[in-house]
Amino acid sequence: MIQDRLNHTPQEILDKEFKIDTRGYRLKEVDQYLDEVIVDYETLLETIKKQEAEKEELLTEIMHLKQELRNVRMSVDIAKEENTEVTNVDILRRLSSLEKMVYGTRRSESREQRMDMNDAA
Repeated sequence: MIQDRLNHTPQEILDKEFKIDTRGYRLKEVDQYLDEVIVDYETLLETIKKQEAEKEELLTEIMHLKQELRNVRMSVDIAKEENTEVTNVDILRRLSSLEKMVYGTRRSESREQRMDMNDAA
């Protein structure tokens, strides 16, 4: 995480004490500046935490959506294999085959009946 790469925590900055020199910085100015740095630093860390939480949520959602996509693709593939489209040509072939069966059998039966009648006569 980014916090591991930072040099100081907000508390460390707050607790930092500077050596006092006769010609040193004005303590009030240094304290005021460090207070501003602490606020910025806390804002930065809070923003990072929010973004990391959001990132984790998005990664979880991505994994879920990828799994859902895989499932849909598999369903589509299965549907394509199962759903063989029936075209007009297929219907005509089946109809022709059925006509041959029905009329071919009837013709055979009527021939046999005619032969039987001729034999009986």
